[in-house]
Amino acid sequence: QVHLVESGGGLVRPGGSLRLSCAASGSIASISVMAWHRQAPGKQRELVASTTRGGSTNYADSVKGRFTIASDFSVNTMYLQMNSLKPEDTAVYFCRIYAASGPLWRDYWGQGTQVTVSS
Repeated sequence: QVHLVESGGGLVRPGGSLRLSCAASGSIASISVMAWHRQAPGKQRELVASTTRGGSTNYADSVKGRFTIASDFSVNTMYLQMNSLKPEDTAVYFCRIYAASGPLWRDYWGQGTQVTVSS
């Protein structure tokens, strides 16, 4: 089995910062993609940022210049540094990996962590 555990969510004022962490454990043979997604109430889950083992990164337009994804594939850990937070960043944030467990490649998801941006 593969488990992802997120931490670092909470309540922050507009303009503030938060750092999310996600650690993957279990029967992981290899990870090729690490990503953060978010889902606000009444909205679909959306990709926030992703990174590959090869070093490519991708960001949603709404977070470019404010959020930074970091990863350490050697210890199956990823981070999301969120600066200049806005109320519209309020959502449950999920980490995801695309990984092999044995011969099978698939997506694995964390349980989510709430981020609330409010004054």
